[in-house]
Amino acid sequence: MSPMQRAISQTYQSTAHLATLLPTGTVLAFQLLSPIVTDGGHCIRANRAMAGTLLALCALSCFVLSFTDSFRDAKGAVRYGFATLRGLWVIDGGAPLEDKQAAAAYRIRFLDFVHAVVSVMIFAAVALFDRNVVSCFYPVPSEDARQVLTVLPIAIGVVGSMLFVTFPTTRHGIGFPLSQR
Repeated sequence: MSPMQRAISQTYQSTAHLATLLPTGTVLAFQLLSPIVTDGGHCIRANRAMAGTLLALCALSCFVLSFTDSFRDAKGAVRYGFATLRGLWVIDGGAPLEDKQAAAAYRIRFLDFVHAVVSVMIFAAVALFDRNVVSCFYPVPSEDARQVLTVLPIAIGVVGSMLFVTFPTTRHGIGFPLSQR
């Protein structure tokens, strides 16, 4: 392959990898529920409480799902689990990994925490772009606040995406293709 073809191939691979790391399911749920809990941005105290709860639950989902992974058991069935300090805790009722070396490959690493925090930051950027949420918590933002609400989500998205591409993870959570391990 020519250098240009390699660069294009690497760009596509990085983009595909990025798509598996972004909190797409959580964002979809948030986009669906946000207009309902914020009453279209016309919030009273109860709507603010519900919107805050929705934001907290979605952020928690982004964080926790960063520690999920998958594997094939001895029968070839796909199993899912959470990474722990000891290995993979199988959550779907399947048998745990018997091979200690294979289980050790799924242990939590520092990079998992980095990905979890960046995933939450990217979700926060999406939430800051949501007009209903902004109108609910800042009905009449100042000019400075409006400028920050315009620039900050884009900056978070760009920095987070660069971190995901620069420091990829081998972890593939629920709903994504199986790990090669």
